[in-house]
Amino acid sequence: MGFTGTQNYIASRELQLAVNAAITLQRPLLIKGEPGTGKTMLAEELARSLDTDLIQWHIKSTTKAQQGLYEYDAVSRLRDSQLGDERVHDIRNYIVKGKLWEAFQADKRPVLLIDEIDKADIEFPNDLLLELDKMEFYVYETQEHIKATQRPIVIITSNNEKELPDAFLRRCFFHYIQFPDQEEMRQIVDVHFPDLKPKLLEAALTSFFNLRDVPGLKKKPSTSELIDWLKLLVAEDIPPEALQNKDDKASIPPLYGALLKNEQDIHLFEKLIFMARR
Repeated sequence: MGFTGTQNYIASRELQLAVNAAITLQRPLLIKGEPGTGKTMLAEELARSLDTDLIQWHIKSTTKAQQGLYEYDAVSRLRDSQLGDERVHDIRNYIVKGKLWEAFQADKRPVLLIDEIDKADIEFPNDLLLELDKMEFYVYETQEHIKATQRPIVIITSNNEKELPDAFLRRCFFHYIQFPDQEEMRQIVDVHFPDLKPKLLEAALTSFFNLRDVPGLKKKPSTSELIDWLKLLVAEDIPPEALQNKDDKASIPPLYGALLKNEQDIHLFEKLIFMARR
């Protein structure tokens, strides 16, 4: 059976096809989309649906490709040699396995998440070409050849902060997660708030999508921010009427700090409200 989503994760038909195609082709699945659209959660739910381990490698601006393979802890070895520790005679004691090595040697085929690959240096993806293609690498310190016993399912996420090299893209199956429409969003919200009052849901969704449609927003609110906002609306017992525009004029939604995350967008929205009320 292929991946069809889970009780906690609503996957579109296109996303289901992309996941299953990548698994069939045994190629990394490169997922792009707006922040907060569930890219990381996809890997988590895929691992859960397959009843296998999830190995997560969260990329930072300082992350190097070598760290995903292994690192040689020369400092610890020097310290142990000064202390006369017997461990110093075996260099394997100072080889720290990376996430790829861990995935290559897993007993059961795992899901390997390489999260936010676009945060790293531009050469980072190219430095992993051979390892992700051949599923093998060489440990020079111990002269070992590490090869995957079974190919892990690789999910790679990107927020489009920088372009990825063509050579890297050729080795991936690509999917862009489109932002959910109102009907898909209702299904997503129902997973988190199955008992939400219909009137509050409709008013909240209308207000949310109207906010996203405001031209010039620097950062449009995402799915995860909608979930946070609904949680606050329920906790504060905000009535649906408080979310509805009066006299067809724009109004800023209550608890908007869960949706608007920078001062430029707040000023823009306040300006539009002022113009609408003139």
